[in-house]
Amino acid sequence: QVRIVESGGGLVQPGGSLRLSCAASGLILSYFNIAWFRQTPGKEREGVSCISTSGGPTYYADSVKGRFTISRDDATNTVYLQMDSLKPEDTAVYYCASPGTLGRLCHYGGSFNLRAMDYWGKGTLVTVSS
Repeated sequence: QVRIVESGGGLVQPGGSLRLSCAASGLILSYFNIAWFRQTPGKEREGVSCISTSGGPTYYADSVKGRFTISRDDATNTVYLQMDSLKPEDTAVYYCASPGTLGRLCHYGGSFNLRAMDYWGKGTLVTVSS
């Protein structure tokens, strides 16, 4: 079975940093376009960032551009989200997601392609507060 597990969330002060990790079993992440989404109570799940397969582009939501960096470590089958200069508005449960079909885009038509995601982790909570 495919399993995705996020880690690295926690409580951090505004202006601080966290690095989220997305690890997978039963799925080679380097073959897929991997996305991070986040969700707060009462709001729709929104795309944060995604990374294409080798040679492809990365994408960031306008709200995190310049502060967050997505990357891969193929040796450990892990995708990271480095979050710097965190703001209280970044508080959310962060989810890692992957398509189940090769070649499906994580960003399409100017937005993150939530419907392309077939596999999801359970999420990791990030709380930014003083």
